Amino acid sequence: MACSSPAARWILLLPLLLCVATPSASEVQQAGTLQEMEVLGVTADGRGQAQILLRSKLDKRGLSMAIDPFAAVGIALPLEGVTPPRPYTHDLILDLFRRFHVTLTKAVITELKDNTYYATLVLDVDGREVLVDSRPSDAVALALRVNAPILAAEGLLNAQPSETQP
Repeated sequence: MACSSPAARWILLLPLLLCVATPSASEVQQAGTLQEMEVLGVTADGRGQAQILLRSKLDKRGLSMAIDPFAAVGIALPLEGVTPPRPYTHDLILDLFRRFHVTLTKAVITELKDNTYYATLVLDVDGREVLVDSRPSDAVALALRVNAPILAAEGLLNAQPSETQP
């Protein structure tokens, strides 16, 4: 099925975008000053819990987040330059974005609440900025695949979750 007109693309894309909770632009701005991050890698802590390690490009402060093993693989693949024989979910999402002319412009890790990190994908859809709620691990995995900036709220670089993470 060809989707050549912008109206046809929106008709097909709108249900997808409405299925997710979208934060407002002010909610992303409330995250405060944003620091661009680099992904250092994926590792396991002393208990075997997968962790993603990020570091501020500006002042080298770190941020680590517990992630599930499947998310760890989804992040490790692009870091290692590996293309899987079949597309992962992140690859499928990016293929849908490409087909509907949607661009991931940045991934923003916005807050830590009740030991859970939150993130927002910032998309360009026909020149309109659309914000989509995301798990931080998914946001990082998507951003790595398209070389989009990964940003974190300044306050997150000073705060870390307690040891009893879900």
